[in-house]
Amino acid sequence: MKNPFKTMNVVLNFLGSLLVVLGIVLLFPLVIVVVFGEFRSGLSTLTAFLLSSVLSVVIGLLLLKIFKRGVPNPVQAIFICSLGWVTVSALGAIPFVIALNTSYLNAYFETMSGFTTTGITMFTGLDTMPKSIIFWRALTQWVGGLGILTFFIAVMSHAGSAHQLFGAESHKIETRRPVPGLKNTVKILWSIYVFYTIFIILNLIIAGAPGFESICHGFTTLSTGGFSPFDASIAHYRDIGHPNFIWIEYIIIFGMLLGGTNFLIHFRVLRGDFKALYDNSEIRYWFGFITLFVTLILLERFINLLPGALNTTKFWITLEQNFRETLFQVSAIITTTGFGTVDIGSRFFGHMAKQLFLIMMIIGGCVGSTGGGLKVLRIGILLRLVKREIQRVFTPRKGLSHVVIDSKIIPADEIYRVSALFFMWIGLLIFGGLITTFFSHLDGYTSFSGMFSALGNIGPSYIPINEMSLLHPVIKIVYIGGMLAGRLEILPVLLLFSRRAWRY
Repeated sequence: MKNPFKTMNVVLNFLGSLLVVLGIVLLFPLVIVVVFGEFRSGLSTLTAFLLSSVLSVVIGLLLLKIFKRGVPNPVQAIFICSLGWVTVSALGAIPFVIALNTSYLNAYFETMSGFTTTGITMFTGLDTMPKSIIFWRALTQWVGGLGILTFFIAVMSHAGSAHQLFGAESHKIETRRPVPGLKNTVKILWSIYVFYTIFIILNLIIAGAPGFESICHGFTTLSTGGFSPFDASIAHYRDIGHPNFIWIEYIIIFGMLLGGTNFLIHFRVLRGDFKALYDNSEIRYWFGFITLFVTLILLERFINLLPGALNTTKFWITLEQNFRETLFQVSAIITTTGFGTVDIGSRFFGHMAKQLFLIMMIIGGCVGSTGGGLKVLRIGILLRLVKREIQRVFTPRKGLSHVVIDSKIIPADEIYRVSALFFMWIGLLIFGGLITTFFSHLDGYTSFSGMFSALGNIGPSYIPINEMSLLHPVIKIVYIGGMLAGRLEILPVLLLFSRRAWRY
């Protein structure tokens, strides 16, 4: 029998490299500690990040020293991907435990939510938390936005197997590369990512948002993460009467849509190829879904407002406000960012809107974006598959066409994979919903929304925010697994429970 521990040599070695990188990243919040003078009121945040950084680096160096480096096989590459998120979340949670005196489970949940860019939070009172902790929450999402394991490309490119890690990472699979060579592709993706992040931050500052808040929101907007420095999320600016809160909301909308769009589209547009905005099926589905959902929710909204809305001189102001708040929440949910200006469970949204939000959580963003969900392209493939099956009734068997997207035949293996992924999604949604119902007082509708949020890497659900930290530990563990499964497209997480995979 093959020794499973021996097969983990390569995996643990690469995890050691990742922990060393994490240790360096954990030092960044110390800049905030110094800038805002947090060390003057105590050493908790200073200690939290220094201790976590040292611990991460020490463990990483030990793993590098003890376990030999090698070329990972496909299963090992997937293990590196899956265990990478598990490991960095385990050590990235320590600052929360020390600085906030919270339970380790809540801290681990928060960190996994950050690195997977989910955005479900265990914490309230964000407005008064130490700035370094708020920055760390935002940084986890920004680092996780393009995939933590892209950091491994520089480490393992000489091994000739970087493509295996890239293929195992959640949403870049089967996406055409903008340039030859994986390393060059990753450089371009990160260049676009950094450029857009700076673009969002600068626009927020110009709109009058404070610099620190703009940086945090810039990090969590493009990464489609949704962590905010405020309990009220983006509604904070409206609540405090900020003179440019409307402009801030539109900037965030634009940033969320950037994050939810395929980065190959961004690459083409930045090179002057504006046909990229309409010449492929996924982008047309993407804009079509957004337009459809906004229209349906607005229609329901105004039907509920009539006839009073038409008899007021404030009609156009009401129209703009309803359009903006509807567009904001549709963008926040379908891009899986999860920011809020209006609670999706509030009376502002009708019953149909609340059902549509759940559908958006399944769809998610585009393939090759920072968004979660099943992905727009896969929904398109399933719709084309349904259309073909209907045609089977009227078309001679020899005349049946293939499933075609953008003049390209979708291979049968890809259709099988998409169908299996969709089935696994439904299975996990049912499992998470039943677990939530069993271990809580929540009704079935609300319970299922929690797993929709976790698996889709969304953030908001119909579970009240102040009740999240009070959920049963079993529910929190299930949601942690759901966040990881959603980020890694389920299969890599399921492989962790396969004895055969551990012996591969």
